[in-house]
Amino acid sequence: FDDVLLQPAYSEVLPGDVDTRTRLTRELTLRIPIVSAAMDTVTEADTAIAMARAGGLGFIHKNLSVEDQAREVQRVKKAQTGMVVDPLTVRPEQSLGEAVALMEAHRISGLPVVGPSGAPVGILTHRDIRFEEALDRPVESLMTTKLVTVPEGVAPERCKALLHDHRIEKLLVVDGAGLLKGLITIRDIRQAEAHPSAATDPQGRLLVGAAVGVNGHERIEALVAAGVDVVVIDTAHGHSKGVIEAVRLAKHTWPDLQVAAGNVATADAVRALAEAGADCVKVGIGPGSICTTRVVAGVGVPQISAVMACAEAAADYDLPIIADGGIKFSGDVVKAIAAGAQVAMVGSMLAGTSEAPGDVVLYQGRSYKAYRGMGSLGAMRRGSSDRYFQEGQRKLVPEGIEG
Repeated sequence: FDDVLLQPAYSEVLPGDVDTRTRLTRELTLRIPIVSAAMDTVTEADTAIAMARAGGLGFIHKNLSVEDQAREVQRVKKAQTGMVVDPLTVRPEQSLGEAVALMEAHRISGLPVVGPSGAPVGILTHRDIRFEEALDRPVESLMTTKLVTVPEGVAPERCKALLHDHRIEKLLVVDGAGLLKGLITIRDIRQAEAHPSAATDPQGRLLVGAAVGVNGHERIEALVAAGVDVVVIDTAHGHSKGVIEAVRLAKHTWPDLQVAAGNVATADAVRALAEAGADCVKVGIGPGSICTTRVVAGVGVPQISAVMACAEAAADYDLPIIADGGIKFSGDVVKAIAAGAQVAMVGSMLAGTSEAPGDVVLYQGRSYKAYRGMGSLGAMRRGSSDRYFQEGQRKLVPEGIEG
């Protein structure tokens, strides 16, 4: 991006009038054209939450076990919810100890209590059990039975009024038959007001993505169950048989799931992935500051040229593209969009933030965090070797650095 500048021209548009909304995939819209990279020193739940609240999206890296990656996705989906759909519940005869264990395991402060029919009969919160020592007692002995319920589709202002009038923190959402359908909390209402530009799904939950490999069918299954909005089949060479077949299989198995794929650098690669069913294509081979693919493998295309060629091909399929790599300054995002990308993926710009994974290192009076490419030796040993088609190899050839 350093080799290119945009020539200014006459304009009647003020900065405050600019609409930064964009498409990430065929079906997903973001408020800002920025997503965080699926790197183990950049994006886990904390980064993804911050990105979504700002209007973007974070891709959870895959150097985690299937269970841990799905858990990170769940953390993002539960960080902000317009309404908790199908909330965790307990039965009146269950012990307080079971209820407490459930609250602690899922980091929640209350549980609806439902009867055999599925209708709510009470609610148990932390306040009810704050000083209780006999945790073998049944839930019904301490639950609140005077319930305030609302129908599905209730307006947020009405919820706020009820929460205030009754001095409570949770509203139970019921259907026409009186069965429990959801839970609305004062925390969720406050979060929505505090982050009006957040990128959310139809249920008001934050958007989140996750990376998988070409053999990630089992991983995708767990991520879908956790509520992921988009998965990216993430490799160093997306124009390959394995990636194309993985995209085709994912779309066949989960037709409603948004599937991105990459990385590529040519128009032919975009066409191949689009025809396989990809909802978005990630462009960039070797432009990242910590990527050495171009030096080690002698492969790549200058990023501006790659984005322009890929964007032209993607337009024939109404397919959004992500410019991945080489973003060092805010102006680079502008250049990527001008070249035809809908979204820019950033890594190094976020690696030193408090939300990024990893410990803070103090060196000569300054604070640092580790940052490494997913092709670095450390990252490949941790689990990203399949991204560079070196899975199972005894001797790895790094295509990235650590710092």
